[in-house]
Amino acid sequence: MKQFKTEQEAFWHGEFGDDYAERNIGKKWIASNIALFGQILKQTGTLNSVIEFGANIGLNLQALNHLLPEAELAAVEINPNAVSKLNQLEMEQLTSIYADSILDFSADKGWDMTLIKGVLIHINPDELANVYERLYQYSNRYICVVEYYNPTPVEIPYRGHAGKLFKRDFAGEMLDQFTDLTLVDYGFVYHRDRHFPQDDCTWFLLEKS
Repeated sequence: MKQFKTEQEAFWHGEFGDDYAERNIGKKWIASNIALFGQILKQTGTLNSVIEFGANIGLNLQALNHLLPEAELAAVEINPNAVSKLNQLEMEQLTSIYADSILDFSADKGWDMTLIKGVLIHINPDELANVYERLYQYSNRYICVVEYYNPTPVEIPYRGHAGKLFKRDFAGEMLDQFTDLTLVDYGFVYHRDRHFPQDDCTWFLLEKS
């Protein structure tokens, strides 16, 4: 079995990651994501390329494909089962699928926007600066962060597991780490939204200046 730097990577690469991929299937999630990203993309103008870190089975990328039908899309995903489902998507614009840990990812190009959604909360806190660096490095202009927010770092039990879910001010930490980043916009989506719910996510759109 592949050796990972952190227990969190092994956790998501294995059976729990498989189960997650099977749980989160459905057109309703894509519809909610279209509503979410439609709001975010109002602030970006035209995007010709987007890469998602931790794409899972592609629910976010499918939504983006509806909103940006001509944009080149790419995915980074650690779980082999989810990668298999990504490869089965009939999306011509999904041109690159990297079966890799975010912590090990490298490429020789950049994208107009880097995206991470519901993934930073599962990263080992000691490796967050590493992930922030990749989000920044591979962005030509925008970075979109959609995560659980808390003003101070806190660990939350996750489906009976410890050390697997962490809330904090991810976007604020990126703004502190990279002084040429600016906050363009932000918002919140409630799980009781009557039409397009999300899992109490706070989103942030950052721009390189």
